[in-house]
Amino acid sequence: MASVLYRLAVPRCSLLRSLTVPRWETQRLKHPGLHRDATKLLAGENRSLAACSRADSRSQHTAVEVSVEVDLKRLEGQDKGIVEVLMCRHRARNALGHTFVSQMRELVSTLSHDSAVRVVIFRSLVPGVFCAGADLKERALMDNSESDLFVQSLRSLMSQIAVLPTPTVAAMDGVALGGGLELALACDLRTASTSAQMGLIETTRGLLPGAGGSQRLPRMVGVTLAKELIFTGRRVGGQTALELGLVNRAVEQNQSGDAAYKEALALAREILPQAPFAVRMAKEAINRGVEVMHEGFIFIIFPHAASVPSQVIPTRDRQEGMAAFIEKRQPRYTGE
Repeated sequence: MASVLYRLAVPRCSLLRSLTVPRWETQRLKHPGLHRDATKLLAGENRSLAACSRADSRSQHTAVEVSVEVDLKRLEGQDKGIVEVLMCRHRARNALGHTFVSQMRELVSTLSHDSAVRVVIFRSLVPGVFCAGADLKERALMDNSESDLFVQSLRSLMSQIAVLPTPTVAAMDGVALGGGLELALACDLRTASTSAQMGLIETTRGLLPGAGGSQRLPRMVGVTLAKELIFTGRRVGGQTALELGLVNRAVEQNQSGDAAYKEALALAREILPQAPFAVRMAKEAINRGVEVMHEGFIFIIFPHAASVPSQVIPTRDRQEGMAAFIEKRQPRYTGE
């Protein structure tokens, strides 16, 4: 792990790692036509990368080597203490597939126990994209049980990000849709280019935001506006997101396409000189206060709120949404 953390001199992802993957991934290997944008997988040694993978059934997994889809870069010099989480699943627009999620969960877990980390920036190395959301082509190969487990792993990832002890900043220089926006919402702060597009579009695919978006968005923009955005699946630009309170800062995009990242770095540099322990305690105090206000209400009114996304999985509308996405057509929902 140390070689991964310290090897980066420039932001890139090029190494191969060994990872246990579920059987829908191996199904893609046998039938590559099912997922043209799939990351190239190579047969490798029987080693596991992510803790979440170790918890899964061995009968559901096959060991393969996979290219790095999420990596870390530690800044040095005056920026020492700032760490960048680099999302680099280029061919699939940083779609949230099993490998991507597993790698990010491991790296986030590592950061949570590293006292040298002062600020974490989540950024994309894919031009024009922050994160395109769930890998729907991969999801289409899962049965209902596998899909439910994967949604739980997504929810766990977002919770891991939210409870990182240090401040986190999402730099959105491109589209952040569905789970991609949920990832940004799990961060403490967000910057965006004015050309970026973002939205919780799950209802257009027969789904709903299952990784915390339906809880976090109302806290930022208000309940009625959050309902409107989720019900309609509407996308908003960076400037509108700023006006709604969805992002902290919005900047005009530059020629290199990383204006939001540079603004996030400037924000991280403002946090860096402050007392680390005080900043961590301030984050914990704010988060605990917000959770006390909202969790009690949600539990009283919706005691089974966490299970709501699972209720959508077996519906025909979800299956139709997946099929329409893959076939590049408008979905025909029946409410079943």
